[in-house]
This record gives sequence, structure tokens and C-alpha cells, in this order.
Amino acid sequence: MSSPANATAHHAHENYARYPSLVDRVVLITGGATGIGASFVEHFAAQGARVAFFDIDASAGQALADELGDSRHKPLFATVDLTDIGALRAAIADVKAALGPIQVLVNNAANDKRHTLASVTPESFDAGVAVNLRHQLFAAQAVAEDMKAARAGSIINLGSISWMLKQAEMPVYTMSKSAVQGLTRGLAKDLGAHGIRVNTLVPGWVMTEKQRRLWLDDEGRANIKRGQCIGEELLPADLARMALFLAADDSRMITAQDVVVDGGWA
Repeated sequence: MSSPANATAHHAHENYARYPSLVDRVVLITGGATGIGASFVEHFAAQGARVAFFDIDASAGQALADELGDSRHKPLFATVDLTDIGALRAAIADVKAALGPIQVLVNNAANDKRHTLASVTPESFDAGVAVNLRHQLFAAQAVAEDMKAARAGSIINLGSISWMLKQAEMPVYTMSKSAVQGLTRGLAKDLGAHGIRVNTLVPGWVMTEKQRRLWLDDEGRANIKRGQCIGEELLPADLARMALFLAADDSRMITAQDVVVDGGWA
């Protein structure tokens, strides 16, 4: 699974901030095998955190865990279908048993599959909500009691600028991602009295391998150039470094916020 981009990420950590509060902290990342999620796993592991991550891509997930085996703590990978809430709950219980109480949750998993309004069925609607929204609430529910006991914790829900830009041809996805904002703000109030922070990390168009392969063409590059204030490509590591800040004690009074990392597009 190693790639030039990953290799570059490993060597680049020394150029950016270190967060002492993340050393040995238990961090759970959903959808961590590839793309933005894999960068989250790499960056938290490089900070010395105890990282667990879930994904349905078993081969990529195990390869990433093995690749990071020389970290302070080798990441713990489990193959989990997050649309199966029973399986999600069981996997979170396994992480607690193996690593201890979860102190940081990064609700990353999603699928921005394109679809038209006419093609949506009740079944595809439910499936879209299940993969893009529902698991975020149930993962938060499953870690909340540990965080309450510790009187500390950070939940980072991944949003999207797609709905802010009125993105066409994925109505169930944009609906789900806009709902993440409401989930974050409601949970922030519910959990804030217990010292738990909840924020939405909102990516722009991040240049993952999948995005380059499926959707980045000349028109896409033109849209990025026209939309972003900063003309450089937005990379997974740019999101990961903000996630580190939101997970660390440095951001202790930041909660209920949308933190947009998009090069100034939305």
C-alpha cells in the first residue's frame, strides 16, 4: 500500500507541529484504510497515539497497519461494515478491550458516489444515509460513556463543502453531509458539560487516488482553479493536520464548529 505520497507524508511530519497531549491517546478512525482516512491513521500514529481504525477494505487496511508497524504503537485494524451497527458496536468494544477507553473519535467513513434524483429509491436512500451519516451518531454514542468518565474527549465528524457549493448529482450524499453539521452542534451541547468537544471537519475537494481516478479531469481542475483562493492541490495531509489539532488539548475550547479546510472555496 506504500506509495510516494505516503512516503512523503512520513518524512514531512517533522516539518509540522507535535502535540504532546496525543502521545498514548486512544484514537479511533472510521474508514481509515485509504484516502483521507489513511492519512489520519498515519498522522495520529506519527504523534505516538494508540490508533485503531475500521474499514471494509481488509487488504488495504491490514497493509497500512503493517506499514506503520514501527510506530510507537502499531495501529490496530479491524474489518468492519459500518452500515451494520451491531458490528460497529462490537468492534468498538474490542478496541476498548485492546487499547483502553477511546479518547478521540474521527468519524471519517463515507462514500460520495454520484447519483441522480430520478435514480433514488427508498432502498438506495437508506443505504446512502447508512454509509454517510448514521454510523457517525452510533459511533459517538458508543464512545460517549468512556469520554464522560474521563471528563474529556474529542469527536471529529467529517462533513463536506459539497452541499455548501450546491453540488449537483448526489442529493442523498449532500443531504447526509449537511446533516452532520446538525449532529455536531446537538452533540456538542449534550456532551460539553462532560468536557467533550464535538466539531465538524469540512474538506474541500481532496486529491485522493480515488478522486484523481474517477472524477478529476480538465473541467475539474478548472473548477478548482476558479473556486479555491489558494491554487494548490488540497491533499489528505492538510485535513489530517487539522484533525490532530482538533484532537489535541490545544483546541480545548473549540466545540460545535465547522472547521473548513478547502483552500478557500466554500
